[in-house]
Amino acid sequence: MKKLLTGLLAMFMGMTVAMAQAPAAAPATAAKKEVKTAKAKAEHKVEKTEKAAAAPAATAAAKTEQKADHLKKDGTPDKRFKENKGATAAPAGPLKKDGTPDMRYKANNKNAGKKKAKS
Repeated sequence: MKKLLTGLLAMFMGMTVAMAQAPAAAPATAAKKEVKTAKAKAEHKVEKTEKAAAAPAATAAAKTEQKADHLKKDGTPDKRFKENKGATAAPAGPLKKDGTPDMRYKANNKNAGKKKAKS
């Protein structure tokens, strides 16, 4: 029992010593990152003001091009954008109480009423 407790104590002490060692260069790199992020923020503000000045010049053609950009790779509308959120058509058949289409009917489910193939 003494050997087991001694072994556990040695392992615990070894782990604490290993975790106590921290690299000394970490604070210097953090300061550099702060400087870089400050510069990036300043550049972003300049770009933002330039875009704001050019925004009134946008036309309807530019808006339709923007709609075309809001598609996924497979061509379906990306639901993260406002103009694509209401793009789904209402189901033709009956609905459940919660408003979702009832898949027991043929109007909502192309496989309704068909027998499953035995495998």
